[in-house]
Amino acid sequence: MKIIAFFNNKGGVGKTSLVYHLAWMYADLGLTVLAADLDPQANLSAMFLEEDRLQELWPDGLHPDTLLGVIQPIFKGTGDIQSPHLETVEADGRCLDLLVGDLGLSSFEDKLSDAWPRCLDADEAAFRTISAFYRALLAAAQSQEADLILVDVGPNLGAINRAAILAAHHVVIPLAPDLFSLQGLRNLGPTFRNWRSGWEERLEKNPAPELPLPAPEMQPAGYVVMQHAVRLDRPVQSYARWMEQIPTEYREAVLGQAAEEAIRGVNDPHCLASLKRCPSLMLMAQEARKPIFLLRPADGAIGSHAAAVQDCYQDFRTLALRIADRCGIPVALPGRG
Repeated sequence: MKIIAFFNNKGGVGKTSLVYHLAWMYADLGLTVLAADLDPQANLSAMFLEEDRLQELWPDGLHPDTLLGVIQPIFKGTGDIQSPHLETVEADGRCLDLLVGDLGLSSFEDKLSDAWPRCLDADEAAFRTISAFYRALLAAAQSQEADLILVDVGPNLGAINRAAILAAHHVVIPLAPDLFSLQGLRNLGPTFRNWRSGWEERLEKNPAPELPLPAPEMQPAGYVVMQHAVRLDRPVQSYARWMEQIPTEYREAVLGQAAEEAIRGVNDPHCLASLKRCPSLMLMAQEARKPIFLLRPADGAIGSHAAAVQDCYQDFRTLALRIADRCGIPVALPGRG
């Protein structure tokens, strides 16, 4: 079982939509998939679930059926993680499970910040706090015998995301071809290395050998460029200019390697895909509660939209297989149903 986190400290790059569509694509490919919403904004949960169901999961008071409910005993200092509840979601005969997010997760930030330095003092409670997300993901995966977990996290470099990224075997970085994503890469690389080295140091202090803790992996699997729609005030040439700079920035900032040669855009082996955004199809998909590539004529995908749906299917299938290959996930390649 592999845990793959999708992360960029720059928001608005299409990260949550990417996780949503890849989760459905892996389900289409026959894998047992768990999507985990570790973003306190809970946008992934809102993409998967109807508002009425979310209202049931987020009542006044306790939220036992969300991720917040799983870690609530640690947050309150009354115990350890609870068994996670998973929501099963379906679309056109495919199904997967969701570990539901919660806006209340933001209150866990201070607890995680406080636990990080206390791990250096061999404080078992601190280790249980830092590993709470990881152990919740493990428990959820074991309950469903999941092949992989796709994790959505928020756009910041805070303690919640540190705990979420430490739980991951691999990290995929969604980008937009703009200055902000380049700056984001410059922040991410040093931060990843600091988190990894800091966790390695703390693991040596672990006083509870029986406690399941994540290894310091969080290996970069590559990046995905989420193309903007063309705007009159942002000509296509400007996007090409940023695209040309991404490979060098990724190597230097994220991998800590010198860029020995000029590699441009999608020719970069670390570029997993360059995906077009389809706003009209996205609205249609949200209405139908399914990914774009499963839209049918009954959903309104006719004419040129039908062709775009087929293109989207091939794009996400190719991306899913490429990520699986990078992360060591076996895929049997069934035909499309």
